[in-house]
Amino acid sequence: MKVKANAVYVLGSMIILAGVSGCSSGNAIKPFDGKDLQGWQFKAPAEKSKWAVGIAAVSSEDPAMLVAKCGAGEMINLPRKHADSVDIYSKEKFGNCRIELEVMVPKGSNSGIYVMGEYEVQVLDSFGKTQLDNGDMGAIFGANPPPVNACKKPGQWQKYVIDFLAPKFDAKGKKVANAKFIKVELNGQILHKNVEMKGPTPGGVSGKEAPAGPIMFQGNHGPVAYRNICIKPLCGH
Repeated sequence: MKVKANAVYVLGSMIILAGVSGCSSGNAIKPFDGKDLQGWQFKAPAEKSKWAVGIAAVSSEDPAMLVAKCGAGEMINLPRKHADSVDIYSKEKFGNCRIELEVMVPKGSNSGIYVMGEYEVQVLDSFGKTQLDNGDMGAIFGANPPPVNACKKPGQWQKYVIDFLAPKFDAKGKKVANAKFIKVELNGQILHKNVEMKGPTPGGVSGKEAPAGPIMFQGNHGPVAYRNICIKPLCGH
């Protein structure tokens, strides 16, 4: 989408007036306010959710577990075993966007960032691994392994920057252009550029492609924490 001065664009339920200078920090959407999970919903069964708000730390009793200390600012998944919690996704929907966030995983844990709820960037404790595959930290799951290991030690905060183009559809609803990861950056290292997605990653919100969708965090695979989630319209496309 090419941005024109004074043109109006719709991002989810947000209406954005684009000026001549393009994107600005004022266009940022923060689906998590750091205080509660009111802007989020769970994949069924919701009653199994172990998501909480607090300050994340690795358990002193088990390096594979997280604990939530009193406070705010971080959304934390606290399962004790595989399938002991559920995936969580935003009520807000997004199309072409830049996603910036920080994630923490304890030893051996596994999660995923599903852009538009359907296209997964992998989150995994891959620290120290030399042979990387499609399931390691920084991979576009099932599509491209990371070319280098940019994963930090378990329990440390790690930053993703993801530039993403939504799939395009014609007036009849037929897809005319695939979704594309323009860039995936982890901890300051660019891992992927211009990776086209022919279809959704298994395990997403609906398994169907659409012009807009939520951001989803995988919660049924292990403990994980997220913070500083910032999503901006991706201008110039």
